[in-house]
Amino acid sequence: MALDFSNVTVNAWRRENGRVGVRNHVLILPVDDISNAACEAVANNVKGTLAIPHAYGRLQFGEDLDLHFRTIIGTGANPNVAAVVVIGIEPEWTKVIVDGIAKTGKPVEGFSIEQKGDFETIRQASWKAKEYVHWATELQKEPCPINELWVSTKCGESDTTTGLSSCPTVGNVYDKLLPHGLTGFFGETSEITGAEHICEKRAATPEAAAKFKQIWQAYTDDVIFAHQTDDLSDSQPTKGNILGGLTTIEEKALGNLEKIGRTSTYIDAIGPAEAPEKGPGLYFMDSSSAAAECVTLMAAGGAVIHTFPTGQGNVVGNPIVPVIKISGNPRTLRTMGEHIDLDVTGILTREMTIEEAGDALIEMIRRTANGRHTAAEALGHREFSMTKLYRSA
Repeated sequence: MALDFSNVTVNAWRRENGRVGVRNHVLILPVDDISNAACEAVANNVKGTLAIPHAYGRLQFGEDLDLHFRTIIGTGANPNVAAVVVIGIEPEWTKVIVDGIAKTGKPVEGFSIEQKGDFETIRQASWKAKEYVHWATELQKEPCPINELWVSTKCGESDTTTGLSSCPTVGNVYDKLLPHGLTGFFGETSEITGAEHICEKRAATPEAAAKFKQIWQAYTDDVIFAHQTDDLSDSQPTKGNILGGLTTIEEKALGNLEKIGRTSTYIDAIGPAEAPEKGPGLYFMDSSSAAAECVTLMAAGGAVIHTFPTGQGNVVGNPIVPVIKISGNPRTLRTMGEHIDLDVTGILTREMTIEEAGDALIEMIRRTANGRHTAAEALGHREFSMTKLYRSA
């Protein structure tokens, strides 16, 4: 019999804006690629801080710049972050990031390198980072309902076992916790191809369905069909997918949608790195199917835990969000077991039901929220990958 998790609590940090975080990072956040070195120097000076270098942030414009700002601001605003030091080359864009993060009420301060240079910027930022570490390390956890967590999902290195075991396990969690107030994300826009009509029908309202269809159509028309060669077989399905027995994108899409369960419906479709605004429920996020990009976008949208079904085995992590790996492939558990947090191979051997697997994943989410390091965290995987829409000016 399935357990009742509706009243389960986790020990987590209640942030200034009321959100619940399961990690307590002090971030050193670069606005742009040429500020990476200064951020890494501060993180080297002040232990207990985390720098997140990335590749972009110069001469971006229009929608591409909006997405860049939204991703950086969302990363700093994530409830797993206690405080943020922002460093950029120019003061104007640095202030945009600082002001965006400050709306959460958390401590944040920005430093610009122009007219100071690295040495002076690093000196000033290191003092502020040290102050933030002292402050953050005295913050106390408190009991919080598990349903206040924002949980995202994306599968990777899928195979025939994924749609039969690990993806339905995540779907079962959503079916159980969404009715009690959980907020969830799913996405991977290109991987819905072939099952877009099914996804459209899983919308809670005609408005949500229309927004999803518009997002999917724009992705396929403006990105996939506009730039493909003769087909997408080098990318969708991936070589690993094909090796694992998935021969078409349609097969992959059907397995992908198992992650939203049997009864769950999504209440809105949102853009990449956007935070949901319609309250608790399930959201479709327009997002890349590449693992690091997708997790980065969902973390920027506010997810504090990520569930990651895998078949062939995937190693991705994230700097600020713990990534829980679930697999039902016995070979992957044998050859890449150090990367897997939850073994659901029993579903395929009929020693475990999907209901039991869902309960086990909820328990793993609870343990992770309470402080257990995921495999990706323990192994040092901190993949952070910005999504770029077009060439810089």
